[in-house]
Amino acid sequence: MKCSRTVILTILSLLTVSLTGCFSSNPKDIEAFLMPNNVDVSAKNYILHPPDDVQIHCSSVPEINMQTQQIRPDGKIGFEAIGELYVAGKTPAQVANELRGKILELYQIEGDNPIDVRVVGFRSKRYYVLGQVGSPGAQAYSGRDTVLGALALAGSPTVLAWEQRIQVIRPSGDKNVKPKIFEFNFDRAAAHGDASKDVLLQAGDIIYVPPTILAAAAMKIEEFIRPIARAFSGYYMFGGGSSQDALRYRGVGGGGGYGY
Repeated sequence: MKCSRTVILTILSLLTVSLTGCFSSNPKDIEAFLMPNNVDVSAKNYILHPPDDVQIHCSSVPEINMQTQQIRPDGKIGFEAIGELYVAGKTPAQVANELRGKILELYQIEGDNPIDVRVVGFRSKRYYVLGQVGSPGAQAYSGRDTVLGALALAGSPTVLAWEQRIQVIRPSGDKNVKPKIFEFNFDRAAAHGDASKDVLLQAGDIIYVPPTILAAAAMKIEEFIRPIARAFSGYYMFGGGSSQDALRYRGVGGGGGYGY
């Protein structure tokens, strides 16, 4: 018992040192991120790419009005009467302006802005929420995503999460430039309304929700026990021990919570 307690305390100590030392966040790195109230975050600034979906609004031309098009892999959308239009790398407003020029060759339309192009399917860009959340993985980037909103969409931090040390990461494409990383306190933001770090995300950003020290210790202990439990379970399953021992070890491997 004393030996087991010593091992567990040692693991906890090592994890404390490793977890508190592994975060490379820098409070000043938040300056690389924009706050939602300091920038126009409307979808008009969104850069289109395949396979985004766009919808055309032009009541003067029923043939294209309310049509929804998915941008093809070649970056184009097409209409029967108007032809094809290359839209990848452009904003909805730019596409609307080019589409207006094509329509004016065939139709008479009035007004300064008779055509509206809207993004109805944000599919080409992703950001990532990883770690201790309900549904980790990639999320569709809309151009208006904030850290708190992203965490809410991912199912919020779980009971294993270290809510005070969530890492918000902006990777660098240049090997000579370090990624920008700062810490986000979910508890302070969600429970106390602190929006001072609820920044606007960019495509490719990563939100990592680490486990608490105790949760990380439990994961390490479980990682150590799993193969031992599996080995004992297999040994007794093939007649290496008594039936009572087999039941006991199978209980460790299956009923004990390891899923064997």
